[in-house]
Amino acid sequence: MSSNRPLLAASLLWPALRSHAADGVQQYNYSYQLYQENDDRIRIESHYIRGSIDLSEASEFRFQWLSDAISGASPTGALPGGLQPVYSEVDDLRTGILGAYAYKFGDHRVELEISRSSEEDYLSRGVALSDTWEINEKNTALSYGFNYLDDNVTVPLLGIRDKKSYDFFFGANQILDKNTTVSASLTLGYSDGYLNDPYKSVQRTDIVSIPDGDGGFIEFPVVNLYRENRPDSRFRQVVQLGGRHYFEAARGALDAVYRFSHDDYGVTSNTLQLEWRQAVGSKLEITPFIRYYKQNAADFFMQTIDGLPIDTPMEDPDGSSPNYSADYRLSAFSALSGGVKINYQFNDTFAATAAYERYAMNGSDGPDGSFEDAYISANMFTFGIKAEF
Repeated sequence: MSSNRPLLAASLLWPALRSHAADGVQQYNYSYQLYQENDDRIRIESHYIRGSIDLSEASEFRFQWLSDAISGASPTGALPGGLQPVYSEVDDLRTGILGAYAYKFGDHRVELEISRSSEEDYLSRGVALSDTWEINEKNTALSYGFNYLDDNVTVPLLGIRDKKSYDFFFGANQILDKNTTVSASLTLGYSDGYLNDPYKSVQRTDIVSIPDGDGGFIEFPVVNLYRENRPDSRFRQVVQLGGRHYFEAARGALDAVYRFSHDDYGVTSNTLQLEWRQAVGSKLEITPFIRYYKQNAADFFMQTIDGLPIDTPMEDPDGSSPNYSADYRLSAFSALSGGVKINYQFNDTFAATAAYERYAMNGSDGPDGSFEDAYISANMFTFGIKAEF
């Protein structure tokens, strides 16, 4: 019931916002997305409602509501070929709401954003504050701010655990000429608290001894699953560089983004994305895109903990060393995705969007990679309608 309170508050505020926005621009957007992994793995059906309202020449209110229905199967951390379950069933519903208020004064645009999302076993509350400062005759825009998340994780059989995240970002966007812009940003993020995935395990082969009746013992191996134990803090650094150039003769624009990320888990990743925005006539825009991602394994990723010199692993891991996880998302892998986005402008008020994306992961061979079937391939379909008044 608590997840509906922000919606109620928004509905009570709506008449007041509507009256203030009578002379300003209003934009509304509904979209539906289907994410389906191969082999009946994870399926997510998402509904989004977004909007923005000009309350005055200097102020704007925007909002978002989302609902994600999640179902399917996800790897547990166990390896195939044994008696332990390799996959566990997932069935959850996530709802979330976000509201933001922006105010312009002088060359600055300051925005305050508040968000809340909830699942059966996860509650997240967030606040963000940012400023965009235009200088150099508005040819340069500097942005900076912070995000804060206060999360509660419900861990099966153990109760509620806390997790907090802090992100500080700095960026710049520069107009080089009428057809070209470049951008750069730096994000520093820190998380602490319960950073484990409560549904991921790691296996170990334990030796069980039973009396043989003649004063000796019979020993035989048994594979057991234990909760993963990630560090209880994580420091991230992300650098992103981007550029866009409009080619007048082709009536198209090329967008390029490169992203470098590193954290003290030992994970370093690189992402490159290219988009070509092509106008077709006066109403249609077609945007094919491709994205490549590659990362190395976390320092504590391991397929099993057979080689770790520890006694029985903790039932309630606290992040202390040694750390271990068999989560394939922390292994070494690469991913390639590509697709096309379509936008059709019916008139000055209404537009429709559609998109398709194919995503495929490829794991690393050897101890830095998980088993082959852990890595996913997925299709994503998105449809939306936009209105501006």
